[in-house]
Amino acid sequence: MKAMTVNIPGPIEEHPLAPVDIAPPEPAAGEILVRVKTCGVCRTDLHVSEGDLPTHREHVIPGHEVVGVVERLGAGCKRYRVGERVGIAWLRGTCGICIYCKRGRENLCPNAKFTGYDHDGGYAELATVREDFAYRIPDSLGDEEAAPLLCAGIIGFRSIKRAAIERGMTVGLYGFGGSAHLSMQVLKHWGCKVYVMTRGGTHRALAESMGADWVGRAEDRPPKKLEAAILFAPAGNLVPACMEALDRGGVLSIAGIYLTDVPSLNYEKHLFEEREIRSVTANTRLDGEEFMQIAGEIPIHSQTQFFGLEQATEALIELKHDRIRGAAVLRVG
Repeated sequence: MKAMTVNIPGPIEEHPLAPVDIAPPEPAAGEILVRVKTCGVCRTDLHVSEGDLPTHREHVIPGHEVVGVVERLGAGCKRYRVGERVGIAWLRGTCGICIYCKRGRENLCPNAKFTGYDHDGGYAELATVREDFAYRIPDSLGDEEAAPLLCAGIIGFRSIKRAAIERGMTVGLYGFGGSAHLSMQVLKHWGCKVYVMTRGGTHRALAESMGADWVGRAEDRPPKKLEAAILFAPAGNLVPACMEALDRGGVLSIAGIYLTDVPSLNYEKHLFEEREIRSVTANTRLDGEEFMQIAGEIPIHSQTQFFGLEQATEALIELKHDRIRGAAVLRVG
């Protein structure tokens, strides 16, 4: 099968990803083999390719926003049928027996395994996944629209939950790429007032076109105090500005798996009056199932830019330099 693998991690402009032709994977017991139709391009793929996240295996195949059809069932599989459409997300497996798994916080499982990091992902024609970690794709969503939902969408939804956002709140979004433009559709569906702070005219134009109540630069202060905020940009220097924009009792959730260093915070200025900062670590399967149901009901529309499988490096370069309008998607099948 055709695939893209990370050879020696390094700057994406130096092409650490290489096209290969390798034997297709075999589904183990409890796994399904999926023929990939589309795969979203996520900033985490960039961090794996460039070495910001040290790879857990050599020549790993990135990609964890996978939409495809079940090609074959491993021993004991009963949840899906051959030909059924499924999605593969970042969280690929947990132990199920640790204290975090037992408390319903499997996203914190110390034995968790991840797609495109611990196991090969969707920058390939075929991929495997445990059947109990695959998702059904709502019929109202096409393959290309659904791909970004498997990480950007689910993580955005987890960030909404971590920020304790309720219907009708005033919410700030810092950064407006693949995840933020999906999250805003959920927030607007809930009747929230959404202020967007982001760099780049393309991102601000997209936010305006999607109905943001106010749009400014990343460092700008919104016109009203925020009841909650989500930081999507991997820029730790924005954290103080986010905290200053929060009203009393406001919560900031940080959506990324990677963040540059955060400057010193002043307790009285940034944290007093019960302002909180919460990180986001992966997601639970319940998060994913809840989000996919909401996405199908709205239905969520993904702003997408398409690339071929062997254009994955080009897509990641565009993502790195904030030139993607919405989300990038590889057309594989």
